[in-house]
Amino acid sequence: MTEPYPKAEDGQGNMTEDESKAAAEDLARRLRLLLDVAIAESGSEPTYSQIAAFARDRGVNLSRSRWTYMVNGHRYVQDRPLFEVLAEFFDVDASFIAEGGDAPMPAKVRAQLDLVRSMRAAKVKSYAARTLGDISPEALEAISRFLDKEVANR
Repeated sequence: MTEPYPKAEDGQGNMTEDESKAAAEDLARRLRLLLDVAIAESGSEPTYSQIAAFARDRGVNLSRSRWTYMVNGHRYVQDRPLFEVLAEFFDVDASFIAEGGDAPMPAKVRAQLDLVRSMRAAKVKSYAARTLGDISPEALEAISRFLDKEVANR
């Protein structure tokens, strides 16, 4: 398996500053998605302490500052053992975390995103029905079809 970004001891490789920033933001986006899925599944966000303890039990150190800059996209990290532990914690394939934009989205993440989109569309439909009041059933049906199509296309 090849890494999508250049690799070096410091995890930065010969990346430009813009490439490093983009990679950090991509990693942060993926981690936040996993946190959102965990919230949807359990009702609460996993804490740093829970994640760090899980990693520590598997022989990987995760400092609070490192977690913070990873999840906020402040610095690019390339640490395969850490990515594997995080993948185990979130129950996804490590490639989703480690491979940047090239990795496919895990089915459980995609399913949760689809559910959230459907729930948002349902709220918009409900809001439209209440707000528009005397809208014809045909117009309301057209709004529903449009929103359903938008959800399906994402």
